[in-house]
Amino acid sequence: MHLGNLSRLSNAKSRSITAENPAGEKGKGGMAIPEGERHPSRLLGRGWKVRPKINIETGETAVIADIEGPGAIQHIWMTPTKNWRLAILRVYWDDQEQPSIECPLGDFFASAMNRWAQISSLPVCVNPGAAFNCYWEMPFQKRCRMTVENLWHEPMSLYYQIDYTLTEVPDDAAYFHAQFRRVRHVPYMEDYTILDGVRGQGQYVGTYILWSANDGGWWGEGEIKFFIDGDGEFPTLCGTGTEDYFCGSYDFNPGNTWLQSDRPSAYVEFTTPYAGLPLVYRPDGVYNSQTKFSLYRWHIMDPVRFEEDLRVTIQDLGITLDGRFRPREDDLASVAYWYQTLPTAPFPPLPDRDYLEPIARV
Repeated sequence: MHLGNLSRLSNAKSRSITAENPAGEKGKGGMAIPEGERHPSRLLGRGWKVRPKINIETGETAVIADIEGPGAIQHIWMTPTKNWRLAILRVYWDDQEQPSIECPLGDFFASAMNRWAQISSLPVCVNPGAAFNCYWEMPFQKRCRMTVENLWHEPMSLYYQIDYTLTEVPDDAAYFHAQFRRVRHVPYMEDYTILDGVRGQGQYVGTYILWSANDGGWWGEGEIKFFIDGDGEFPTLCGTGTEDYFCGSYDFNPGNTWLQSDRPSAYVEFTTPYAGLPLVYRPDGVYNSQTKFSLYRWHIMDPVRFEEDLRVTIQDLGITLDGRFRPREDDLASVAYWYQTLPTAPFPPLPDRDYLEPIARV
């Protein structure tokens, strides 16, 4: 859907899944009955706001959608409580045992720091106070199964709505994928892998990174590389620097001395339709250690096409006070977003809870 075709008539059937209508059935929304003497709708009864959320116990996995296709997910809204990094979203297409999306909720919605920041992009919007919205189109032919696992040591609540359509899906519509990775200390002189092992035809459509500086100094000189369809040592696409890839420049710092600016030196957050730096965590200054950067880049107008395979890496590269490039050993957590044909190749095992959880409380 887009503004250019919004006026066109269609035989697609609109459906929506919530805690109150978990199967998305026609004519069965708002049917829950208030139970208990302290329920907020106890005096209003059926048809009012009765069950807007579910509770997920520690270690439990809740199925939040199980849809028979063909159809397409059009919008996901979620408000999770507790730890956004330790709630794991998984999506399975067409009865595959392997998930095509496996990612912490916060990271999937470009919000890995577990603190709110406005994001105003086309496929992902994060609104006050913890409203996660996803507009990535997700077509499927046979089935969509969506789950959330709670790895936190306390029960969590999840408010959610999944809007979708039941409709014919073209044969050339690929399946949406998202994969999480994290390396707490990137090995010295090695590139960080954002995505590898992809097999099939498709297009790469986005990157999210939580970049945590393990020491001081500027960190964003590394080049992103896309190895396409059998590339060997050298990639087909190679960027010019980390802040350049995320559509910024000069350290995201209008007070950078290279600009001969009279503005104070400081990182500046921004959020746009295609790229952004929505949140910077500043424990002790601009170029000091343990600063964290939440970065997204959507390849909506410039998807990276592949026919057989794809690998994506980025260099962890900084700069010294005398102007030399130097490899760093930062803490990187990323999400790769792409469309491809099935089957989905197995993902690397998701890290355990202790490795997932951020080192610092933010």
